[in-house]
Amino acid sequence: MTMTRLVAFTAPALFALTLNAAAAPEAYTFDTNHTEVRFCWNHLGISHQCAHFLKYDGELQYDQANPENSTVSVKFLTDSIETLVPVFNDHMKGEKLFDAKKFPEITFKSTKFQKTGEKTGKVTGDLTIKGVTKPVTLDVTLNFAGIHPMSKKPSLGIGAVTALKRTDYGVSYVAPMVSDDISIEIQSEMYKKD
Repeated sequence: MTMTRLVAFTAPALFALTLNAAAAPEAYTFDTNHTEVRFCWNHLGISHQCAHFLKYDGELQYDQANPENSTVSVKFLTDSIETLVPVFNDHMKGEKLFDAKKFPEITFKSTKFQKTGEKTGKVTGDLTIKGVTKPVTLDVTLNFAGIHPMSKKPSLGIGAVTALKRTDYGVSYVAPMVSDDISIEIQSEMYKKD
């Protein structure tokens, strides 16, 4: 085989490998200084109340060229629930609700990414609370993708919302007087892992 034929044969293959490498999913993680994870409920038909998870960890494998190939997994620490009222924090972490000592983590692991618009999509996955696993779907908005103006790192801005019934997961105390329906919202800046 001549050198010319060797180059003609290998060049397209190398080009294809380069494209595939560039298109591979990239790992992103939470910027905890610019992330909010909250869940909200109706209290006795009188007011709308919310609590936050202060500690969480996870990774997004994001495929910019083909978002459907992306995956995400997250864990939220139940002992980090914050309502801004100490007695309510104790209620939330106690045996009648999240039982943080027995179930220290809530986990979510994606099973499907679906693109619905230029910057919108749905992410379906398995949510596990108190040992009960059920599928949930989040409506997701990509607010930003590019170089962060402050950190100069590749970054994503993502918003996600969903709703569920807490009694489906055994978080049933005083339902439905305090609403069974729970809304969940996540707003996050994520940065690409080194």
